[in-house]
Amino acid sequence: MMNYQETLDWLFVQLPMYQRQGAAAYKKDLSNTLLMSERLQHPENNFKSIHVAGTNGKGSTSHMLASVLQEAGYKVGLYTSPHLKDFRERIKINGKEITEKYVVDFVAEQKTFFETNFLSFFEMTVGLAFQYFSDEKVDIAIIEVGLGGRLDSTNIVMPEVSVITNIGLDHTQFLGDTLKKVAFEKGGIIKFNIPVVVGEFQKETFPVFKEIAKVKNADLFLASELVKENYDSDLIGAYQKHNIKTVIQAIKLIRTKGFLVSETDLKNGLKKVVENTGLLGRWQLLQENPKVICDTAHNKEGLLYTMEQLKKESFVKLHIVLGVVNDKDLAAVLPLFPKNANYYFCKPDLGRGLDAHELKSAARGFGLNGEVFLSVNQAYKNALKNATTEDCIYVGGSTFVVAEIL
Repeated sequence: MMNYQETLDWLFVQLPMYQRQGAAAYKKDLSNTLLMSERLQHPENNFKSIHVAGTNGKGSTSHMLASVLQEAGYKVGLYTSPHLKDFRERIKINGKEITEKYVVDFVAEQKTFFETNFLSFFEMTVGLAFQYFSDEKVDIAIIEVGLGGRLDSTNIVMPEVSVITNIGLDHTQFLGDTLKKVAFEKGGIIKFNIPVVVGEFQKETFPVFKEIAKVKNADLFLASELVKENYDSDLIGAYQKHNIKTVIQAIKLIRTKGFLVSETDLKNGLKKVVENTGLLGRWQLLQENPKVICDTAHNKEGLLYTMEQLKKESFVKLHIVLGVVNDKDLAAVLPLFPKNANYYFCKPDLGRGLDAHELKSAARGFGLNGEVFLSVNQAYKNALKNATTEDCIYVGGSTFVVAEIL
């Protein structure tokens, strides 16, 4: 029997995984997921859930929801992606990662079935998560969509509430090249008679959600309009205020489904997200003097917020360790970065990483200057070496860059 590391190697290498290969791993329907669900005897029917989609903010929103429900005393499953350090970060109960033994045993038991039916990395991971939450009898699970919504492997759940944070143009090669098309994919998580929370109003996308909700007889709640409360969270960053409103609205709805969540649970849950769930990489402060901040924002909408946040920091000089994957729309993201900074260009260590020399020459076209380094760690070490205690270092551009630093 394979050990944990061998099991992971098999999971990652044997099967197409969107993160590493891009388009080849994106499946066009749910038939495999349904096949797997049937084999596992429909574990997703054994627990209640909240389903969360969106271009940005779905990870933070999912973790906030989990934290609030934990504060209210519930046993809460949390399924998110991607992971930063260890695969097991994707599947947690009350902030504790799934055990290595459970992963090993599950894969050993299902391996032949997976191979025979050519299941993808995502499909298997969703099966693992749903089986684990069912076996562990969670009261509720927060399920984050992997990619899109309509055809995502998670979309077999029948949640108490559906949540769509916001829409941007990311992964256009799978989800469509207009906000309307992307909204149609994300709106695919809206189910018959199940309320849906939309985080932010966008004139191109809101009518799409409204139309789908009408067809599905689903009550639609626009959090940015409805929520007047203003609570704080330990997830720093002005951009979290949108996510907080979305969470508050979702909690209001979950209360109508019989979940008891007090205002104190809500406030404490929002303040203790990192402590309760172990979330990494969201405006995370790694050290002071020089101040080092890392953030996993990697598309136009996400970076708009983090770059705004960066402007509010005080420093003498700014150093930016930057790496991206090769499907990024550089013309959309590079203009958001500040020109008055020293750049340390690097390539995240995976097949989809964009060559650092290519990144440097694209960046030069937008007035961003700096040097190329052989690895993320080398770039980071040089930034630390060059920075004085009054400087600030920002590490980002890709989830994978942050993962290598952490």
